[in-house]
Amino acid sequence: MPIGLNGHHIFVAMPVMSLHHGLIMATHDLHRMKEGMILAKIEIRNLTKIYGNNVEKALQMLKDGSSNQRIREKTRQVVGVREASFSVDEGECFVIMGLSGSGKSTLLRCINRLIKATEGEILIDGEDVNKMAPRRLEALRQEKMAMVFQRFALLPHRTILDNIAYGLEVQGMRRSERYEKALQALELVGLKGWEDAYPGNLSGGMQQRVGIARALATDPDILLMDEPFSALDPLIRQDMQDELLGIQQKLQKTILFVTHDLDEALKLGDRIALMKDASIVQIGSPEEILLSPASDYVARFVENVNRSRALTASAVMVKPRAVAHPKDGPLTALTFMEKHGLSTLFVTDRSGRLQGYVQAEDASDLVDKGIRELDGIIRDDMPTATPDTMLADILDTLAYCKVPVAVIDEQRKLKGVLVRGSVIAGLAGERRGSHA
Repeated sequence: MPIGLNGHHIFVAMPVMSLHHGLIMATHDLHRMKEGMILAKIEIRNLTKIYGNNVEKALQMLKDGSSNQRIREKTRQVVGVREASFSVDEGECFVIMGLSGSGKSTLLRCINRLIKATEGEILIDGEDVNKMAPRRLEALRQEKMAMVFQRFALLPHRTILDNIAYGLEVQGMRRSERYEKALQALELVGLKGWEDAYPGNLSGGMQQRVGIARALATDPDILLMDEPFSALDPLIRQDMQDELLGIQQKLQKTILFVTHDLDEALKLGDRIALMKDASIVQIGSPEEILLSPASDYVARFVENVNRSRALTASAVMVKPRAVAHPKDGPLTALTFMEKHGLSTLFVTDRSGRLQGYVQAEDASDLVDKGIRELDGIIRDDMPTATPDTMLADILDTLAYCKVPVAVIDEQRKLKGVLVRGSVIAGLAGERRGSHA
């Protein structure tokens, strides 16, 4: 079972249908271990939804391993979600994606019980939504989570401010207080000054901003977003994605985002659950989905994606074959370069912090002059990137710069090197080598 690490997240690059439920939950327990043991904000355990008026036989067939089609033929019941299991950490943007009919929206709506699951557990802060009494469920929806729909669902006879304040009004908040909070949410989505307008006066993108502001006004822990940008024009859609990323950077909400668009999923998601035929077939970070598809289906799904906008420097960087230190001699540097076929050698201090680089011709000149230290020829004009820099942002640098790009962390420690070969291999979907 291939298990990989990406930052704090542990993923399983394997179809959920092929794993025993207990093994799935053990893996998710590992995923939650960031700094000691903490509970996930949301935990879905073996969630199944079957549509129909007689689900018992269908459920038994599902447990026996029958296909969705076989279940439908024998029972006339439809499997909407099949044994889904995953967890979402606090502050994470978790994307559920798949083609039309894959079950993604059904899964999302089970989480706030707009659709009642047939079987399984939906734990919010450890509390099972499926077992909540009506009043507790209502309180959960009003106070802890909010939903943003594909269709904006604004009230046309209410002003923008009243639309945003609607959830607070339902909670019974005083007019002055709810308007204050609504104005704050309106400013957060960039629509300050539009509070007295009506939905009909706004463009589609602006109306969706109002929908997001309405969800944020109640200050929920969790945002459920059901294809919120799919009805927008492509350019407006990109703007809204950027807007959401900016809001998330400020507020760090826990977000479940449903989409059928892979580029959108790769851009927004900390992790992605890819669905097919009501089942989750792979869960992973964007890079894991692109670089380690769990099945032929996933591989076909991602084959035409613009990888430069999804892959980061850390995904395609290679370890430097050799580095020099400031007190090393030029002959030592030349020996390293000759051994590894390099014309440029990065220089770090003893703790690994990048100091610059030296070139072969400069080191050769020092040898000819009898100088035994590199200090005088260390250059510091090399291009750098951080591990999370998107490849799209550094392709021009890679194309025209004669020096490899150094990948450094916040302490300027050298983490890796970007060379054209490894980047091209990454963009082409090939496995990269381990050194350069």
